[in-house]
Amino acid sequence: MSPVIQQKGEKFTFTSKYLLFILTILCTILMILCYTTSFVGNALNYAAGFIVVPFESGISKVGYYMANRAEQLSTIRELLSENEELKARVDELTTENTLLQQDKYELIVLRELYNLDNEYSSYEKTGARVISRDAGNWYSTFIIDKGSKDGIEVDMNVMADGGLVGRITAVGTHWAQVKSIIDDDSYVSSQILSNSDILMVTGDLALYSDGVISFSQLVDPDSEVTPGAKVVTSNISDKYLPGILIGYIDTINPDSNNITKSGTLRPAVDFEHISDVLIIMKKKTLAEDD
Repeated sequence: MSPVIQQKGEKFTFTSKYLLFILTILCTILMILCYTTSFVGNALNYAAGFIVVPFESGISKVGYYMANRAEQLSTIRELLSENEELKARVDELTTENTLLQQDKYELIVLRELYNLDNEYSSYEKTGARVISRDAGNWYSTFIIDKGSKDGIEVDMNVMADGGLVGRITAVGTHWAQVKSIIDDDSYVSSQILSNSDILMVTGDLALYSDGVISFSQLVDPDSEVTPGAKVVTSNISDKYLPGILIGYIDTINPDSNNITKSGTLRPAVDFEHISDVLIIMKKKTLAEDD
């Protein structure tokens, strides 16, 4: 009985030698087809195009994305590092610019003091720096960094910015207090430079909010004094040396007695910005005795 013929009641069986025989024939046929036709190659190519190529394309896209992302992160890190360096450089340049501006301001102040020193060359002077001031918007009373050890005495005259600032009112070993001419308790016997007419300049902090202080007791019967006239310390002042510029007439009005005039004066010194001053090392009483 044949091994592949199914008898009634028997289960169909297929021995391994027949399976091997069939597979051998199938492989032989496929080999012949590979060498003689492009059928198998096309089939493989089709399978590769359908399965492998999309897979490789996906892998390629993921790889490109990862490489691009890594490059972006590297660029970001470089930019952050450059940004920190630029910030540090900006801070450095800002500091340098601030120092240069301070140096420029100090140079301007020192140049003004130098010119002032030359203008009043007949007086011996010493420079000092303002180290503190009373509360308020203006330098009505302030402290300088020189005192008795430097030869500073009460009632010595103080100048800055082209004119009279005030006088020394208190002295310590390494400091001195200055009361300026704009202070409410300040009085300066003055005169018009052009004709020597006498007047009294009085401090007035309320008025100085408009940049002026007051004057009174001006005798000017011929109306020779006009706005803009120079006012200097007079030779009859008991505290101030003569000829120091105080300021310029701003307004002038006749008093009710029709004899004297009063008005406002614009000081030569900017009392909102004082950093350095000159102290005349000679008091009025000593000057009169010499």
